[in-house]
Amino acid sequence: MSVNAKVLVTNPVDAVGEAILREAGCRIVQPSGEAQETLYDLVVDADALIVRSKIPDDLLDHGPRLRAVVRHGVGLDFLPMARATALGIAVANVPGANAEAVAEYVFAAFLELARQLGKLNAELRESDWWTARARSAGALELWDKCLGIVGVGNVGQRVARIGGLGFGMRVLASEPRLGALQDFVSPTALPDLFAQSDFIALCCPLTPQTHQLVGADLIGRMKSTACLVNAARGEVIDDDALVAALRERRIGGAALDVFAAQPLPRGHPYLSLDNLVLTPHLAGLTVESMQRMSKIACEEAVRMLRGEQPVNSVNPEVWHSSRRRGGPR
Repeated sequence: MSVNAKVLVTNPVDAVGEAILREAGCRIVQPSGEAQETLYDLVVDADALIVRSKIPDDLLDHGPRLRAVVRHGVGLDFLPMARATALGIAVANVPGANAEAVAEYVFAAFLELARQLGKLNAELRESDWWTARARSAGALELWDKCLGIVGVGNVGQRVARIGGLGFGMRVLASEPRLGALQDFVSPTALPDLFAQSDFIALCCPLTPQTHQLVGADLIGRMKSTACLVNAARGEVIDDDALVAALRERRIGGAALDVFAAQPLPRGHPYLSLDNLVLTPHLAGLTVESMQRMSKIACEEAVRMLRGEQPVNSVNPEVWHSSRRRGGPR
């Protein structure tokens, strides 16, 4: 059944997703360049919105026809959920679609911090064999170390499995829903988790409770050799506290994929630290995860436009009112 709808995407989706939309009779539009102002122009007569990057808080107010918003990913902090619900716009997301990619990133970051392969590669190319070998003197193993996980949803569960079953790590987790923990994972209070862990992975969503959760107190409890990886949201960490700890070499190192301000501003203190690995919010982006996310997100958009309830509804209470928005073209 053709839906004859206009679908606005904030960023390109994978070809597999585009095909799903076009086969359903949807017209795909997206803003040109980096100017967010064009989103306001395009949303005016859009029937659905697929969100891959953070949208302005008032954008939904400018889309009177919007019946469906789909988060191309998991984190709902990219869109104004309260406003969507107040306007009666149904929202869905794609939980778990990029969990494997993020979990693998976490261990890629742990291994980079433990073995310094990037620096060794550069040293060997720019200097000599013996200088490069000397740099490896502080290399660490993950085997039999303690892994602390903050947040064990889809990503955290996979991080726990890779660490516990793959690397033989002792796994601690801070998670209020203790029933969700795997047998080999020990529920642990945050202060103890930070004090005992050799490697710490932040995998929690950004909420009022997790905003700047990792501050001077928790960082101050870390071992001098411990490493921290943030693949959650930048605002989970107090930047000043982490910068101070890294500058003073009070912890072993850190890797950050997410930041409070994105793109990371030039001149930011993080850029001057040699014990910090930085990546531009790509932990969840692989060929496979993009295909999965695009497929599920576009299927959900088509489903909602056809009047069918989404599989991964975020605000099911507005589903019936959302169907009254817009109208025939």
